[in-house]
Amino acid sequence: MSDVSAFDLFKIGIGPSSSHTLGPWRITQRFVRHVRRAGLLRPGVRLTVDLLGSLALTGRGHATDKAVCLALLGLEPDTVPVDSVPGHLETLRARKELVLDGVVVPFDPAVDIRLCRTERHPGHANAMRCVVTVGEERLERIYFSLGGGFIASDDEATAAETPPRALPPRPVASGADLLRWCEETGLPVCEVVRENERTWHDDAWMEAESRRIWEVMREAARRGCRTEGELPGGLAVTRRAPGLLRDIVPDLQREDIARLVMTVREARLAFSDLVRVVSCFAIAVNEENAAMGRVVTAPTNGAAGVIPAVLLYRACFGREPLRDDEVLRFLLTAGQIGALFQLNATISAAMGGCQAEIGVSSAMAAAGLAELDGASPGQVLMAAEIAMEHHLGMTCDPVGGLVQIPCIERNAMGAIKAIAAATLALQSDPVRARVTLDQVIAAMWDTAEQMSDRYKETALGGLAVKLALPVSFADC
Repeated sequence: MSDVSAFDLFKIGIGPSSSHTLGPWRITQRFVRHVRRAGLLRPGVRLTVDLLGSLALTGRGHATDKAVCLALLGLEPDTVPVDSVPGHLETLRARKELVLDGVVVPFDPAVDIRLCRTERHPGHANAMRCVVTVGEERLERIYFSLGGGFIASDDEATAAETPPRALPPRPVASGADLLRWCEETGLPVCEVVRENERTWHDDAWMEAESRRIWEVMREAARRGCRTEGELPGGLAVTRRAPGLLRDIVPDLQREDIARLVMTVREARLAFSDLVRVVSCFAIAVNEENAAMGRVVTAPTNGAAGVIPAVLLYRACFGREPLRDDEVLRFLLTAGQIGALFQLNATISAAMGGCQAEIGVSSAMAAAGLAELDGASPGQVLMAAEIAMEHHLGMTCDPVGGLVQIPCIERNAMGAIKAIAAATLALQSDPVRARVTLDQVIAAMWDTAEQMSDRYKETALGGLAVKLALPVSFADC
């Protein structure tokens, strides 16, 4: 299980949820490929999709039904023009049919995507049952959305579609493994990760991919810093990111992310304004996510604002402007930390609550920032541990099943905690630390297993049941 790439934690797609939007999108695509290989795309074919567990309970608010439709329409989450999405969905709702490989398939999203709110699959909280029939022939598959856009199947033949990668030269399945390789080689964390990544990617690809990821992150922040109005969904949540910058950065500078960063660098802000800027970047990205904008899972969509905010913090307040090679080092380090949580616990709020999303993202960001600030490998892992330690037990309680309250603000808090964790680690001796990263990962998983399902992205507990929703929400 040491074949998770750091770049697997950074997938480009549209919001609002990697486990409820991007995962089901990829699942639907995989099922269509399976149907195609089985030769069932013939006249008379019928298709249904059942959403189980958390996917059913928050499926509408998390746009799971929309993701299924967009996948069936042959669109890709990382390339579909965001502004075109409503039109594609409206056309399908009106026509109630698809065309797959030239075959007309009757498909009414309101009828053929079923939210089975009382059915939970024992394999995972996020499960999808995809069924296709042609006459007497029937093909059924169960898939799981594991968080962060990772997916799996309960069927070995289907799972074999994605053969395991070759193992890297220095396998890392724990923080202890990572520290051991750093000690044996004398390399910093990012370079150990880079050597392993070369098993799957060459340097040119990694450099290009890190630039692509960083560009999408910055563009999400730029859009969020400029776009005003209410978020969709019926909660009447007003976008706040533009207002947080209004008296610091003139509107013109927000047209260009590089000018925005330079304006903030030159402003020499007080601490309270620094906190405001970092919070603004995190909120801006997640307001875009909530509006089905394009973001990067880091490691999930619900936590997509933490890492961009911390990288932009470094760009705005570091001693020197942020360079492309530093972005790559940050992403390699952060991605490896995220992979450890993916391997040994979870990055799915439906399995572990919000500690598995904001908590993991904050740990990733803290480690990446510490790496750029010259931390030792022990201090890098300590930064990740501190950040997660202070997210343990955080529940996932989305109001109305939407990735808005309290999700958007939690990204700002996760970014601030990451900066604090990196600062503390850089001033500490990891030899004296009483808690290791591996121990905090194990504690997070124990907490997840003991947490009530009401607090795992079901909208059945916490804030989700304390706020009175607008009457119009039921119609959204």
